[in-house]
This record gives sequence, structure tokens and C-alpha cells, in this order.
Amino acid sequence: MSSRRTTTIAGSLVTAAFSTVMIFSVTASADEGPASSKGGKAVDEAPAGVELTTTLPGTISVDNSSQKTDLTATVKNDGSKDSGKIRLLVVGFDGMTVKNVQGCSPIEEKDLPEGSNSGFACPIDNLAAGKSKSYAVDATFDVKKTGKICLPVQTSDGKKTFWQQGPVPFGTTNPSPNAPATPLLLGTDNKPVAPGGDELPKTGVERDLLPLGAAGASLMAAGVAGLWWSQRRPRRTTC
Repeated sequence: MSSRRTTTIAGSLVTAAFSTVMIFSVTASADEGPASSKGGKAVDEAPAGVELTTTLPGTISVDNSSQKTDLTATVKNDGSKDSGKIRLLVVGFDGMTVKNVQGCSPIEEKDLPEGSNSGFACPIDNLAAGKSKSYAVDATFDVKKTGKICLPVQTSDGKKTFWQQGPVPFGTTNPSPNAPATPLLLGTDNKPVAPGGDELPKTGVERDLLPLGAAGASLMAAGVAGLWWSQRRPRRTTC
């Protein structure tokens, strides 16, 4: 083999390796998608002239080694009058655990909404008409599970909930356990990364006895029951 041919092949290998590193880098640092109020709804009637909503990023990225992710939670007043004292809650469910929300206080376990695993309360003295306030959220997401987040906007004493986004899922139907990071979409039920790639993670003895179809049917039934229960709960109850 000539010296020139050896140099050419070596150069090609270096270029290919560099390209691979660049692809991994882009995947691991996926940007948040456009903010969305998907999964949000008005609950108790807000004061006249006050219109409170929240938004979450359309896309987040989870580090597959550390399970760490971060996102921005925003509360907005699209009305014509100031909100007065309110509070935003940031609550995690299932595989999504909220670790910290900048400028907010953790909710004690006994005060967490039913079924949640973590949460923070963010007091807001006043949100002027047409203004918004954003919070940096640090969380973990176990891609072997489904995961949801909930953003209620309440009176400062929590007796009324003017708006609630969620519990809304983040997820992917195309898991990538071998990649540096997994991008998750807002409003998408996560397809858990599972042993063998064709079954849901085992969480008990009963799970061993259920084929995938039966497990899916059970999850769907649980989802319907959960929706029915949330509709029957008092309006002031969050998430």
C-alpha cells in the first residue's frame, strides 16, 4: 500500500470519527421545543380581567446515564388586570421527579397531590396584566417508565385553582437507550425502554403473567379510571 493511500484512508477514518462525535453532541443537547399549553384547562373562575395560563417546552432531552433533564415552566397573565397574590405548583408523577425549581420551595410529602412523587411551590406576589414569569426546573426522568408533570396556578392559600396544565406526559414512542440522550415530546405517552425491547418493565409478580397486549389494556383501563376520578374530585383539588 502506498504512503499516499495510507494517508487518505487514515484521514477518512478521522473524519468519520469526528462526524460521529458531532452527531452525539447534537443529540445530547437537544433544545427545548416551542412553549405549549397542551393539556391545560381552566378550573375555578379567575377574578374579572385575569386570564392565567401556563406553558411547558414542546421537547426536553434526558441524559441516559444520569437521567437528568431540565425545562422551563412559565405562568402567564393574558388578561387586562393584575393577578394579585397567586402561586404556581410544579409537580412530578411516575418516572418524572422534580428535583428543584429555582426560587421555589419544596412541597412536603404529606401535602403533595395524590399519586405524585415530588413538587415545588412558587409564590408570586403579583403578575401584571400581559406579563409572564418563568422558572428553571431541574428534574430526573426514568425512561424505563412513563412520566408526567403538572402545573396548577392557584390562589396564594391554595383554596382555588384558576388553571391547571396536566398531569401531562413527556415521552417517546422510539426509545434510544444506547444514545447519549433521549428526546421526549410534550403530550406523548412514553414507550418505556424495556428488557428485550418488546415488553414493559416488570414491577411485580403479576406483571410476569401478563402478555404485552394485556398489560397495555390494563394501562388503558387505569388511564380511563384516572380520568373519571379526576373529573369527580372537587374543583379545588389539583393534579
